[in-house]
Formats: sequence, C-alpha cells, structure tokens
Amino acid sequence: MAEITAKMVAELREATGLGMMDCKKALVEANGDLKAAEELLRIKAGKKLEKMAGRTAAEGTVAVYIAADGKSGALVEVNCETDFVGKDAGFVAFAKLVAEKAASQKPADVEALNALVEEERKAIIAKLGENISARRFQLFQTAGQLAHYLHGSKIGVVVDLEGGDEQLGKDIAMHIAASKPVCVSKDDVPAELIENERKIFSAQAAESGKPADIVAKMVEGRISKYLAEVTLLGQPFVKNPDQTIEKLLAEKKAKVNAFTMFVVGEGIEKKVVDYAAEVAAAAKI
Repeated sequence: MAEITAKMVAELREATGLGMMDCKKALVEANGDLKAAEELLRIKAGKKLEKMAGRTAAEGTVAVYIAADGKSGALVEVNCETDFVGKDAGFVAFAKLVAEKAASQKPADVEALNALVEEERKAIIAKLGENISARRFQLFQTAGQLAHYLHGSKIGVVVDLEGGDEQLGKDIAMHIAASKPVCVSKDDVPAELIENERKIFSAQAAESGKPADIVAKMVEGRISKYLAEVTLLGQPFVKNPDQTIEKLLAEKKAKVNAFTMFVVGEGIEKKVVDYAAEVAAAAKI
C-alpha cells in the first residue's frame, strides 16, 4: 500500500475542489495514484449529482451583469439548498458567471443557460455538496441605459431607463425593490387582475347598503387607489413620499420602459422541517 501524504491529499483537493476526507479515501482506494483517484472522485461526484437533482433548491442568490456601455445585460437567479451555501464565495462567483454567460450568449431558455455552464455547475456541486442550478433569467437590450440594484443577495432589480442620470436609475431600481410594483403603468396591468379586484371591491361596497350609483363610485375609487399602489408610476417615491415616481420622472425628463425584479425562492414551495418533533422522536428511541 502506497503511503498517502498530506501533500498528495492537498494536490488532489486542489484539482477537484472536494473535501480532504473524500480526497484521502480516493487516494487510498487508488493506492496513491493521483490520476486514478481524481477519476474516482469525478465518478462519485457524478453519482452525487443524480442524488441531489431531486432535492429542493429554494435558497441562493440573484446576480446581474451589465455591459460596459450599459445597453445590454442579464438578471439571473441561481438556487441552492441552504442559505449557508448561498453565501459561499465560490457559489456567488458561479452565479456571476451565469449572469455573464446569459448576457453574452443569449440562451433561448433556462435549460440552454444551464447547459452553457454545465461543467462549472458540476464542479461547484461536487465542491459544496448541494443541488445547484440557474432557475430563471431575463435578458435586456435598450437604446437608453440599464440601471440595477441588489438588496443583499436576495432581491435583484434591473431597470430600462431613458433620460435621467445614473443616480436616478439607481433610485428607481431601489424603489422597485422596496415597493414591489407589478408593472410600470396602469395600462400594463392585466385586465383579468383589474376585473378580479373589481369583483372583490363591488362585493364589499354592496354590503354598505348604499344606492347603486354611490356603490359604483366607491368601486371606481378603490380601483384607482389599487392601480396607484401596484404600478410604478403611481407609487410615492420611497425617498420622497410627497412625490410620485411619475412626477419624479417628469421632473428629470426621463422614462422607464420596463423593469424586472427577482426575489430568491419566490414561488418555490419549501419543505418545512419540524426539528423539535425530530428531536422528540429521537429521544424516545
């Protein structure tokens, strides 16, 4: 049996990015042959990928890439299983790579995007031991300027802005992250969404017992208020609540063409673990 030295373990770890114990076991199994040990680890890492594929990945990070001229870019969400891994420097670097690849290669869908970074994805999964993949992305191309804001690693916003300046772009993006509008203007609100709200408001107003014409005015008033709440232009600016975003843009002679906001894990059903129950059950064994 060949002697397994610390230097050999370190070399194998450097080559694969895997844990020291995994590297040592592989070297023992390969009788000290570094190349054979690396192949063993690659094979085992592949098996790990298969096992991890079905595990829920609802944590992670959002990443942004904007071209130097500010005319094109991408916003991506990359998921993992735990918040701890979501903060890992290697994982964060991988997410930034995904955003850059999305912006430069312009994949047709998320499957194509993951295919572009498959080798890097396999490597980071093997290193961190969690199910990791790009969940969604949005590409941007504008004649104006792109602005963005990242709230930590959990919320990302990109704004397509015409006119104004860099500070305005950042302010608008930050406002969107804080106030979470549904769309830019009332003309963009889906008709079915307005109709649904109208039904709810009508039922509530009818209970007041007021005449039909008064009820109709009450409903329209509620609809107007609702549209102001869910549209970017109708919302009070977070830095100056006395001024709406619409008035701010008019003052700066600027226009928001579109925006996209990603919130990590949004819409993913997370498994709730009752740790107290698990401990109690274990104590009875």
